[in-house]
Amino acid sequence: MPFSRSFLSEEQFQCSICLDVFDNPVSTPCGHSFCMACIGHYWEGRKLCQCPLCKEAFRKKPQLHINRTLREITEQFKRMTNNTEGASASQDKEGGSRGEESHNKPEEVGELFTQVKRKLSKNSRGEDSAKSAMSTTLPSDGSQVAADPSSSPITRAVSYRRYTMSGAANTHRGALCPKHHQQLEMFCRTDQQCICVECAEQEHQSHSIVSAEHQWQESKAQINITELEIQEMIRERLRKVEEIKLSLVNIKMCAERETQGSVRVFSALAEAIERSQAELLEVIEMNRRSAEHQAEGMIRELEQEVLALRKRSSTLGNLLQAEDHVSCLKSYFSVLSTPPAVKDWSDISASSDLGTRRVYQSVCHLLERFQEELQKLPEVGTQNQAESSLMKSQPKQKRIQDYAVDITLDPATAHPRLILSEDRKMVKCGDKHQPLPDNPERFDRVVCVLGQEALGSGRHYWEVEVGSKTDWDIGVASHSINRKGKITVNPGNGYWFLSLRDKTNYAFRTEPSTSVPVNSQPQKIGVFVDYEKGQVSFYDVEGKVHIFTFLDTFSGMIYPFFSPCTNKSGKNEAPLIISTILLD
Repeated sequence: MPFSRSFLSEEQFQCSICLDVFDNPVSTPCGHSFCMACIGHYWEGRKLCQCPLCKEAFRKKPQLHINRTLREITEQFKRMTNNTEGASASQDKEGGSRGEESHNKPEEVGELFTQVKRKLSKNSRGEDSAKSAMSTTLPSDGSQVAADPSSSPITRAVSYRRYTMSGAANTHRGALCPKHHQQLEMFCRTDQQCICVECAEQEHQSHSIVSAEHQWQESKAQINITELEIQEMIRERLRKVEEIKLSLVNIKMCAERETQGSVRVFSALAEAIERSQAELLEVIEMNRRSAEHQAEGMIRELEQEVLALRKRSSTLGNLLQAEDHVSCLKSYFSVLSTPPAVKDWSDISASSDLGTRRVYQSVCHLLERFQEELQKLPEVGTQNQAESSLMKSQPKQKRIQDYAVDITLDPATAHPRLILSEDRKMVKCGDKHQPLPDNPERFDRVVCVLGQEALGSGRHYWEVEVGSKTDWDIGVASHSINRKGKITVNPGNGYWFLSLRDKTNYAFRTEPSTSVPVNSQPQKIGVFVDYEKGQVSFYDVEGKVHIFTFLDTFSGMIYPFFSPCTNKSGKNEAPLIISTILLD
């Protein structure tokens, strides 16, 4: 009698990837079978090879070979299926032949099933699972097939779980006990496993046993609680993700601020060093020119003395050769009575000091302050504090105009011929002396006036309009200067100022005066004072040209100094005007 189609169906020979009957089947190391092309495409491009069914991972991609036995079984199943379909199609026309084919069918199916059983027995993971997988059911017509040629026929109909060549097939009925072949309707809480009724009566009598359905309801409640806990854990982690993302944004902003701050700090240092270098070169050049001027003056004076001494020597030589003794004696005593106009040069020499020591000290102080700021940067963490603190020790980070001060004239110090404006911003020289009290602060011989503002520290800048004047003096003077009678103006006596004479001769009043070359006649003079550095600098404001810088050491208060000089018959009557500086 023919076997039922539910016993061996196409589902049992299906590849679990393409859901079609095997084509060139191969078996993985875990025991599952797939089409060679299907498993090849499944693993293609993957770093880790896994079984599609049990998810077992393999360290190396397995070398798969065609399972020839399974392929032969599959081909026989295909031929059997085609023959069955062909017989069904010709049922009405070839009734006699159908009986013969049906008579041969059980033998073919039995042989095929035996091969399937052997294959599944080899791939099964346990003895009980293999036996369960190969158990059969009796068809409704009473025919039977043995699980093994040597085994006894099964006498009762039991619905076992069916297996395909690639894994367990789905069934609509519950799982069965592998020992008693009954439904697993009970649950042993002691052993934490599902059992059948016979297991409960025989092996679990003293255990805590409930129905599997009841245990499942309790487990579902616990699953719901666990699910809520997992969802809360997910929310917490999502919140943490957002928190970390916000931290990343803050880190990026902090990095940008730190980058900008460090660039500013190092740029400030580089600019300060460049400015210090320029200032040093300027000081060296100015002092070199001053020393050369002094040396050239001494050389000229020495050459004049040498010339005078040679002339005297020649006179004495002529006396030695004269024959008139009386006239020679008179000339001799006349020459001896007038000593040569020479001075003692033993302690006089050209100074090689270029005045660079103060600049070097300023650079060293700048580097020390910069090192302090670098140590503060990790603690402060913001570029603004580091930059503002560093700028305190770097005055040249600003423009000199940023140090502008409001200067006014002090009428108590003005010479009687000087006329001051009401706002004390302008001064010119009059023709007559004014009736003013001769107080100790007033100059009585030099036509000059001091500023009202005392400078005792820091940096200061002001501008003075000189226009087309032919003569003037502008600079600073010490509070302790002599203001009465004849005055010798030089740095040693407390005067540091730039002079113009005869409209073209610019000089710094030293001993002797230091000529200053100026290409064009400035209309406005800028004066910058750095008290701590002992620096006095002069600028052509409109031409934006540096004129001269003098370095010295200040002690006590110093004041702005102004002298419009005398009128020179109306050629120099224009006033000196203190300008108002407008900052950007």
